[in-house]
Amino acid sequence: MQNQIHPSSVSGQQPLKQNHPKQTVAEGLTGTQAILSKPIIMAEQLEQKVKTASSEMTILHQLDLQIMAGEQVAITGRSGSGKSTLLGLLAGLDQATAGRIFLCGQALHQLNEDERARVRLHYVGFVFQSFQLLNHLSALDNVMLPLTLSKTVSPRQARLRSQELLERVGLQDRMLQTPRVLSGGEQQRVAIARALVTEPQVIFADEPTGNLDGHTARAIEDLLFNLNRERGTTLVLVTHDLELASRCNRQLHLQDGHFQAAGTGHLSRSVAEDRAATGD
Repeated sequence: MQNQIHPSSVSGQQPLKQNHPKQTVAEGLTGTQAILSKPIIMAEQLEQKVKTASSEMTILHQLDLQIMAGEQVAITGRSGSGKSTLLGLLAGLDQATAGRIFLCGQALHQLNEDERARVRLHYVGFVFQSFQLLNHLSALDNVMLPLTLSKTVSPRQARLRSQELLERVGLQDRMLQTPRVLSGGEQQRVAIARALVTEPQVIFADEPTGNLDGHTARAIEDLLFNLNRERGTTLVLVTHDLELASRCNRQLHLQDGHFQAAGTGHLSRSVAEDRAATGD
């Protein structure tokens, strides 16, 4: 999967015109989130294939999916089940072989690479499993980068917001260090701070606590779920951590490119099921 974002041609541009899907009630939300909500992510008949030297392999098989604004969704499954592939497609990092994807009112399947990068810049925070930090920049500058590119706040505000987030992830004494001298866990926390700094509508996270010790992992989880409660940020997480998955409203379990019942969690809810429930 090609995870590298190419922002050079998108900084300073305005968001694309939105196409708002029909509103409905988000299942599983509680408290202030149990309100009329709209789908913030939709996938219809999503399919992904890759070509090998001798054949073509299907990674995802005609998946239907709907995620409401403010939901917390965990995607689980064995290694090789297609979890990271699905996350990258939903976030617009890659283009599906077939099917339609809508993210924050944008029809990703109709956009080119630069247009999808623009959507991510304005609406999405992504925590990569491989961090994707720039080694020549300090931790602080790495976190500031999305704000610098989007030009949505002043340089002073960008610095203050980035410093605050680095403090919240416990890196107040490491802000000026480059990734080369940071541990894997510290780099993970920088990546998480960078994903949060734009106050995105959706956070996609691929094993967000996989490189952290137990205490730090719980603190980062609490930060993500607090943002969900306070700001209504939608969380979509790929994880092998069943305890983390159990904290989410809904669990989607991938097996051989298909959705299955997610153990103790909810059965994945498809677009077809939502249409049947609403009579559409």
